[in-house]
Amino acid sequence: MKVVILAGGLGTRISEESHLKPKPMIEIGGMPILWHIMKYYSEFGYNEFIICLGYKQYVVKEFFADYFLYTSDVTFDIKNNKMTVHNKHAEPWKVTLIDTGLRTMTGGRIKRIQKYVGNEPFMLTYGDGLSTVNLRELERFHRSHGKTATITTVNMAQLKGVLEVDENNVITSFREKDEDDGSLINGGFMMLNPEVFSYIEGDDTAFEKEPMAGLLRDGQLMSFYHEGFWQCMDTQREMKKLNSLWESGEAPWKIWKD
Repeated sequence: MKVVILAGGLGTRISEESHLKPKPMIEIGGMPILWHIMKYYSEFGYNEFIICLGYKQYVVKEFFADYFLYTSDVTFDIKNNKMTVHNKHAEPWKVTLIDTGLRTMTGGRIKRIQKYVGNEPFMLTYGDGLSTVNLRELERFHRSHGKTATITTVNMAQLKGVLEVDENNVITSFREKDEDDGSLINGGFMMLNPEVFSYIEGDDTAFEKEPMAGLLRDGQLMSFYHEGFWQCMDTQREMKKLNSLWESGEAPWKIWKD
């Protein structure tokens, strides 16, 4: 199954870092948060990635082009113009990097990679959030209900879109979140059927607006509730929090072995 990662936004709320690189390339413990997300998916057996690029896309492409250099010890023999890579570690990944436009909205980015996904269900997440959601359970739940879209929902006191869910895990409404609100929010880590593409008009469509409203109207939007760790990286404070967890050796999302 393919994993689509939205990694093309400007990241203006963390501009101290993102003026130099795309937000998904901001480092947690010396490696891009995008890498952490991919490592997490890989531990569940999802190893085929489609990454939707936009702002400073070349930074992401250069990272994967030189992946051995970033993850291995290297000897440069300048005199003889040779390079030796030591301790090679090859991830079991197939990574497709797609330019989905500089100003394209989230829905538009998803629409642009339709031909790479094909006519099959796929995972979708944002390139700036980490979690301990059980991805295999997410897939099992999604396949069990037969609806078009499943969204991982979390309960966080942040300014995110609020989701209201009935006793059957059907999402019945969504709205903008108030500061004092304790309701469920969209935590990313979604699974979608290819029918979702029909809900997206084009580049100017934000997936979180018209497409979700359409899925909601048609009873095709389901909630997979996650009560464990979840953290986005919208601000410098959140970036420092994630780095602190990593440096302490207590990063909940690190389920892989070194």
